[in-house]
Amino acid sequence: METPKKQPCRKNEYQKVSFDLKLSIIAEINNGQISANYASKKYGISRATLAYWTKKLSNFEGKSKAMSKNDEIKKLRERIEELEFVKDFQQDIIADFEHITGEHLSKKYLPEALAKEIEKKRLNLSKESGSINA
Repeated sequence: METPKKQPCRKNEYQKVSFDLKLSIIAEINNGQISANYASKKYGISRATLAYWTKKLSNFEGKSKAMSKNDEIKKLRERIEELEFVKDFQQDIIADFEHITGEHLSKKYLPEALAKEIEKKRLNLSKESGSINA
């Protein structure tokens, strides 16, 4: 009787997955867009591998998106300038409205500090229009 030869174990061949794809898969799982089981089937990656990537790469994702302090300060300064421009624009509109209509809405509806700033702008407008008309 012949004994059957043992066949060697079949070796799994794994696909190479780019680092960016790993991060996007982990982000989808962490954000709750897809489950780990669905990601495993969709991308052909074992759940154990996904769990390993999640453990190792979830911290990396946060570090890669973090800004340096100088960049953050620069962005915040730009935002402050933008908001100050918007505030000045709105105050100019209110001051123009008050100058044209003669009503003092800022005193009634705005905080005292803002009302004082608008009053100064309104007075400047009346001085300018008075000197232009003269």
